Amino acid sequence: MALNLVYLTIVAAFGSAVLPILFCRSTVASKLVAFILLGISGLSGILGGGMALLGKVDISAELPIGLPWLHCHLHLDPLSGFFLFLVSLISLMAAIYGSAYVREYQQGSQPLLPLTLFTGLFVVGMDLVMLADDAFSFMIAWELMSVSSYFLVAYQHQNETNRRAAFIYLLMAQIGGLFILLGYGVLASFSGAFDFSSMQAVELSPAWSSLAFVLALIGFGMKAGIVPLHVWLPQAHPVAPSHISALMSGVMLKVAIYGFIRFVYDLLGNIYWQWGVMVLSIGCISAILGVLYALMQHDLKRLLAYHSVENIGIIYMGLGLSMIFAGTNHLELATLGLIAALYHCLNHALFKSLLFLGAGAILQQSREHNLEKMGGLIKRMPVTAFCFLIGCISISALPPFNGFVSEWLTFQTALQGTILTNHILTALIPISAAVLALTGALAAACFVKVYGVCFLGLPRSQNCAEATETAYGPQLSQILLAALCLFFGVFPTWTVSQIENIAQILLPTGIPMATSHGWLWLTPVSSDVASYGAPMVFLGIGSAWLIVWLWLHPRRKKMEIRIAPAWDCGFGSLNARMQYTATSFTMPIRRIFRPVWFISENYQQPGENAPGGRYELKVGDWAWLKIYQLIGRLLLATAKRAAFIQGGNIRIYLVYSFFTLLFLLWVVSL
Repeated sequence: MALNLVYLTIVAAFGSAVLPILFCRSTVASKLVAFILLGISGLSGILGGGMALLGKVDISAELPIGLPWLHCHLHLDPLSGFFLFLVSLISLMAAIYGSAYVREYQQGSQPLLPLTLFTGLFVVGMDLVMLADDAFSFMIAWELMSVSSYFLVAYQHQNETNRRAAFIYLLMAQIGGLFILLGYGVLASFSGAFDFSSMQAVELSPAWSSLAFVLALIGFGMKAGIVPLHVWLPQAHPVAPSHISALMSGVMLKVAIYGFIRFVYDLLGNIYWQWGVMVLSIGCISAILGVLYALMQHDLKRLLAYHSVENIGIIYMGLGLSMIFAGTNHLELATLGLIAALYHCLNHALFKSLLFLGAGAILQQSREHNLEKMGGLIKRMPVTAFCFLIGCISISALPPFNGFVSEWLTFQTALQGTILTNHILTALIPISAAVLALTGALAAACFVKVYGVCFLGLPRSQNCAEATETAYGPQLSQILLAALCLFFGVFPTWTVSQIENIAQILLPTGIPMATSHGWLWLTPVSSDVASYGAPMVFLGIGSAWLIVWLWLHPRRKKMEIRIAPAWDCGFGSLNARMQYTATSFTMPIRRIFRPVWFISENYQQPGENAPGGRYELKVGDWAWLKIYQLIGRLLLATAKRAAFIQGGNIRIYLVYSFFTLLFLLWVVSL
């Protein structure tokens, strides 16, 4: 049953890509067919993936397609079911959201058909990655996902920024795919086969398994967006349509996490604690740098993209802790770290998709990308403002919402580092816990800035002053995601018990103490160490808010609401220029962490062109400036030096060909 639902998921997603071509004469009909089928794909994937996770399904299948000597192998288990559930859930939200969101493309010069075509293929690629059970099928699905998402990033290709972002994304995606292919090549060379079951049966030496691990870490990490392989992410996410940004940040990055977990925990099997140190260190660097770079951004979607780097870092911290404990034979703590990472995958998919969909509604209704030109939207877009607030609270890891639970579980894993005897690990793990705490505090500060500047105060532009609430479809998708953020925050015990099914297969062990006190209390290690009663916290916070609201509400005192101008201290009427800006809000943090960024500040004295003066701040990414631009310059210099080969003389070309042929014959004869 579960596998049949998964087949329906793929067929419906593929239908959403190709069937709209038959209705290309009617844009409305084409759009409806695409998004209805995408919604069906999402619903069936939620059911199929959920059944695989909850029912501990383990089903294999072989399709008579692929290479003549290698058919397509498929496998559905709790791990693939969990990530298929995530992809399908966000695909369903994108289908609900996208039908109304793409109306502006129906009337513009940009054709809608490429958008629906590559959206469907993008979802098909992600679904097939989850099911692939051999390296060949996996790489075909991976490339389908990467190439189709390239066309989505380049959808509005008339803009140079979009073309540049799409090129960088495709280039890094292909380099990452090459590393993944080499990682599978190491396993295939020893197993003599490409199917995953044969690779699992091979026992590699520490040197070869470490080489395969590093190749997988680079390949999957480049798609996930770990530092310093993240530079494509803040360029691609802001230029893609918003429901595509939600799919890319919400679930495509998780597909990379899935691939890494499958490769390390399932195919390699024997995990060394040194790998965990590497993953934990990368996670800490990605988390802290991601949130610091996000703090300095004023483009709303670019800011959210950097927060994806931060949250991927938190996921890698959980995986790193899990691998350290697995390598030191503390399997229950390894399970706790793995569950924390998987829980954060779920949470990040929910609240980051919610925030990207909310950002899309804001940008579409206000026509503003820059936070410095926003303000006052809470009165004009109340539903979006409420849902966006829930997303901000969730990503800031505040109870009772879901982001708090997964980060708390990661903390609990790190706090158990004292059980280890290795002095390197006992020094590193507390540092990682401190980094996680600092990351959470900076994330909260960042979203106070975002929400305050965007929704509160007075409008800073005419577009924001005239903005209206978005259509019902985008509102519904945001409300559903906000409700899920609350659900998975209030019922973590049930969620952990279901995710535990994955750990029991990969490690294999569980954490029975976590759910031993029923659904009211989550005790990851034991009730004597730490416990969290999420339902009680929710009831406490809800009751406090209700009491305050009833006490302060004017109707209780039979008073009429009187609206009057705000007190201006006698200096005249208030205006938008008197408000805090995003730049001024982050100035203290910028002064403290200044070496982290490449900062260029320019102040123009008051004059004829700028009566009030002008201040410009540019914040650059050191990874892009010092690594990627340097590599680009070296490649261009090398290409110029090699240009003399193209002399235009046919005789010289024949000489090159002749000596190349002699060299190849000599190599073959060895």
